[in-house]
Amino acid sequence: MTYIQLAYSDLILPACLVVMDGVLSLVLHLKLERQLAIATVRMVVQLVLVGYVLTFLFAVVSPIWTALAAFIMVVFASREIMVRQKRRLLGFWTYGLGAGCTLLAAGTVTMFSLLTQLHPEPWYHPRYALPLLGMILGNTMTGISLGLDVLTNGLVRERAAVEACLALGGTRYQALLPVLRDALRSGFMPTINGMAAIGLVSLPGMMTGQILAGVEPIDAVKYQLLIMFLIAGGTGLGTLAAVMGGGRLLTDHRHRLRLDRIAAETPG
Repeated sequence: MTYIQLAYSDLILPACLVVMDGVLSLVLHLKLERQLAIATVRMVVQLVLVGYVLTFLFAVVSPIWTALAAFIMVVFASREIMVRQKRRLLGFWTYGLGAGCTLLAAGTVTMFSLLTQLHPEPWYHPRYALPLLGMILGNTMTGISLGLDVLTNGLVRERAAVEACLALGGTRYQALLPVLRDALRSGFMPTINGMAAIGLVSLPGMMTGQILAGVEPIDAVKYQLLIMFLIAGGTGLGTLAAVMGGGRLLTDHRHRLRLDRIAAETPG
């Protein structure tokens, strides 16, 4: 069974649905038409460029080009983590904490899957490495950004309680524990919700894509299960590292709360 190929002309009619959304925004005065237009143009340009880039990478199968593409993906994911924070860490850690934890989690889990389960030849083949990394990165990015956001906002909100615990002789980890737990729950929750709803409420994108490409449904299910296990592991590892690292950065060796290491709240 072969997959059904689409021409760009086949996308014109479905694109009218987006135009319909824009018309609804104008009629209802939602003021979303400009954002919708920009997002649509960005989506089209980015996906077409990625298509050509991946075509090149699949043809050359070079470890250097694959590593460069992976590095660029991590850089942009780390930037997204940074811009989603209302209260950002100061200095190097504004970007460095999210970048380091993202690279650690997504890189480790992707390498694990390539070397132990998939065994592509060569092991760094971009056809396998980059899609896997992209799916794990997207979910890990969400978990880390949510975890850090809840951590910094929670410490500002619970400052009195945290400092009272420290004043009574508690260690920084004892004082921060309630906030750390809330941050970890927030980071884990999107993945847990997605795992609970998958199959019954929604068919995930990777599984749907494989079925449309002609893969047997049961084989597509196996791949999707592999991906979900990897996403859960990557999100858990990255969120844990980011939240615990953030908690350590916002205290010091004398067990003092250091909110002076958080920048002022970002508007919006």
